[in-house]
Amino acid sequence: MTIVSAKEMLVKASQEKYAVGAFNITSVVQMVAVIEAAAERNAPVIVQTSVTPAKFLKPEVVVAVFRALAESVSIPVCLHLDHCTDVDFCKKCADLGYTNIMFDGSHLDFEENIKQTREVSDYCHAIGGITVEGELGTVSGVEDQIKVAADDAQLCDPEKSLEFMERSGIDLFGPAIGTAHGIYQTENPVIDFVRLGEIYQKLNTPEVRTPLVIHGGTGLSENTVKSLIENGGSKYNVSTNLKYILMDSTFDYMSGHLKEYDPGKLDKHVKMATKERIEYWIDLLGSAGKVI
Repeated sequence: MTIVSAKEMLVKASQEKYAVGAFNITSVVQMVAVIEAAAERNAPVIVQTSVTPAKFLKPEVVVAVFRALAESVSIPVCLHLDHCTDVDFCKKCADLGYTNIMFDGSHLDFEENIKQTREVSDYCHAIGGITVEGELGTVSGVEDQIKVAADDAQLCDPEKSLEFMERSGIDLFGPAIGTAHGIYQTENPVIDFVRLGEIYQKLNTPEVRTPLVIHGGTGLSENTVKSLIENGGSKYNVSTNLKYILMDSTFDYMSGHLKEYDPGKLDKHVKMATKERIEYWIDLLGSAGKVI
């Protein structure tokens, strides 16, 4: 078992120009699939829960299951709370055993975002072994309880990124660069690679201090994914894709087994479909075989 904070695995990824998959799960079956796939690919991995699934499953249960699964593998694994806008819930999950917390203050003005993110950072760092992700600018689309219209999305100001990182105390930084949560409405979304590269240089030259996070990873072309990594992205979030796999594989199995009331077989089918997709992402992100 190697439970680590996200920053520990992402500094190496950033230096070596690959990305670690950060997979949003909504069920125990999905969590099993993510960790098994990563172990088989010998890749570091981040298991994520948004706020709604965390509350539904109970964060105590999420942490307990995560730890039990982590004990069965030797790869680095991290448990991340994604897009939380509630400082108190961030603290609760940190207390219970999440190893990375994202406080999403992107809906706040600059100073208030810094203030509340700093509160979460100081709390997590005082516990020890917990790193914190912050966001500047807004990523359009839908992620859990957060909805942002495309015309309301604001890209991250590179000139503000360094100040935000230093004053908020974050360990990971999610800049808004044109990616979107959910499904893209165009085959060629406009992604600002130059902006991403500029932010990376400001935060991580001459050495990596604050690895960068790519939100809205579902639906981008493989070349786009590779360009995002080349320009500094080292944590790559995948959420919507796994939701589709869960729903579609459930529907496919039930459609072909209408008289078979065996939940165990359904779970196995969903797990295998999810594992197959996780393995695809691990290979694309270049993290396979990176555990030494």
